[in-house]
Amino acid sequence: MNLRTVLILLVLALVTIFALVCVLLTRGVKPASCEPQPLSSQGGKHSDQSLVFADLTPEEMGQVVRYLQRSLGVPLVDAYNANPSDNCIYYIDVQLPTKAEVLGFLDHGGRRPPRQALAVVYFGNQPDPNVTEYVVGPLPKPTTHQDITVRKYGGKLPYHRRPVLDAEYKLIAGYLRRTAFPTARTFLNQVLDYDGTNLAAMTTAPRGFQSGDRSTWFVLFHNVSGYFLHPVGLEVLVDHSSLDVSHWRVRKVFYNGQYYRDLVQLESEFKQGRVKVHPVTRAPPDGGFSSMQPRAAPRAPFPLQYEPHGPRYSVRNNQVVSQAWSFAFGVNVNTGMRLFDIRFKGERIVYEISVQDATSVYGSNCPGGMSTRYMDGSFGIGRLTYPLVRGVDCPYSATYVDTHYLAQSPNPRINKNSICIFEQNTGSPLRRHYSNLQSLYYGGLTNSALVLRSVATLGNYDYVWDFIFYQNGAIEAKVQATGYMSSSFLYGDGLDYGNRVGDHTLGTVHTHSINYKVDLDVGGSPRTYDTKLIPENCVVSRNVLTRNRNPLYCGTEHPKVETNCRKSNQGVHSETAQDSDPKLASLRLLNSSCCDTARHVFQRQFTWGVI
Repeated sequence: MNLRTVLILLVLALVTIFALVCVLLTRGVKPASCEPQPLSSQGGKHSDQSLVFADLTPEEMGQVVRYLQRSLGVPLVDAYNANPSDNCIYYIDVQLPTKAEVLGFLDHGGRRPPRQALAVVYFGNQPDPNVTEYVVGPLPKPTTHQDITVRKYGGKLPYHRRPVLDAEYKLIAGYLRRTAFPTARTFLNQVLDYDGTNLAAMTTAPRGFQSGDRSTWFVLFHNVSGYFLHPVGLEVLVDHSSLDVSHWRVRKVFYNGQYYRDLVQLESEFKQGRVKVHPVTRAPPDGGFSSMQPRAAPRAPFPLQYEPHGPRYSVRNNQVVSQAWSFAFGVNVNTGMRLFDIRFKGERIVYEISVQDATSVYGSNCPGGMSTRYMDGSFGIGRLTYPLVRGVDCPYSATYVDTHYLAQSPNPRINKNSICIFEQNTGSPLRRHYSNLQSLYYGGLTNSALVLRSVATLGNYDYVWDFIFYQNGAIEAKVQATGYMSSSFLYGDGLDYGNRVGDHTLGTVHTHSINYKVDLDVGGSPRTYDTKLIPENCVVSRNVLTRNRNPLYCGTEHPKVETNCRKSNQGVHSETAQDSDPKLASLRLLNSSCCDTARHVFQRQFTWGVI
């Protein structure tokens, strides 16, 4: 045996001994824990200062109701059972302090702003019926209330402008069933096979075309699952403007392309054989093609999201904190999700992002569809934010939060698990590079995003609201519309207004507009906006975005609006296209603390609120 062989055997022996020693030393060592890590190890911490933005608690809502009941000097009826001629509380929500008060508290050691509530009351049982808004406080034990209606709106709110209560819809349904429909009994029985329960009515909006109107077109459908896709061809215009329900009337009727004065005329002409009947087969109880029941069971379980060490974020009270992000959140009873004091790596970059409204404009050759312009905030996006289903609406591992609201009832209500928070892998790298030139290496970063989600169901539509926070400091506000489309009865030239989705069903053309309020605080808070009219094809000098601000060199006469900012200690003024010229092309927001740099450009779809 030569020396080389001996050395090889000696090395192998030493490697073997080293491996055995390592095994013995690591025996009994506890494996790495998969339990959630404490937040302190994740780089963020909570602060009770976020409670300055918190929604009202059920206890606070109850205190406000009891205060109003004993302090307004008039009887208040439960809105759930109220008649139009009654006094009732429409809703109660938190009255947030002004931005100046909040920043004084958050940033400058000022006192905590007093906690207050906003109460909206319908006064139907008065010589001059009206809608009044009160600020009630201080909470949790209110002692004062202030009428802010005139200051806020410039005058009293006429009673006919009030949103329709659920109780009023029930009264309208009862009026149709007990008073209106019996006047066309033969037509309803023979044409629609009506038995008193198998028709469902869907409201439209607005409720007229001039001030003082309160008349609504109701579109009738088969009362089955997914009834939105089963119109029967009959629509009725109900005048419910009177505070006395016995004075309500059907002002117009539409059936299969023909208008009638009322249901009495429709019945009379039907009996005389003058009505062109378009028979519609009665839909099965499950709706048939409109059923939400799965057509087939999934062949295998869907993929699941996995967090090896638990969530990398924490939720306490109304605040979410992660490695890079922190923000406060809440839900307005009318407009839905709202976020405040959004910070990236400890620096506030947004004071507020909030949903303001979701509108939809429809087209059709039927009166209900052609006149519909829904403003979903009037129905209550926040109060219609319902419980989320684990594994479908949000990942199983998400954190779920309850929301509370008080609307159309003297008692607070809870929507369990109606907000979820989770972190998700985006499915693509944040950045990566594979090098095979000069040297061989790979570098890449996993991309994940923190998501805050709620889902509001407004009639036929379900809106999935997401606020998404990325590792690179970007924020995305996203909404997805799902549920059912709204439809009209298909007749005549209906295909000019949509597409056929059933034998007698027209999926009507429509447009959704989502409005957000965005109050950016990049680089500091104090700022104002100024508006300049410039032609659309302007060549913008590089110096325009510097302190020099040379003039713009323009090539057309078609104006657009550029919104710049200046540092100011007087709050914020916002101007939009409507303030200057309808041919607005864009809004430009410059950094609020150093206006020599343009950092953010937004399209006109954003709604900028006056802070």
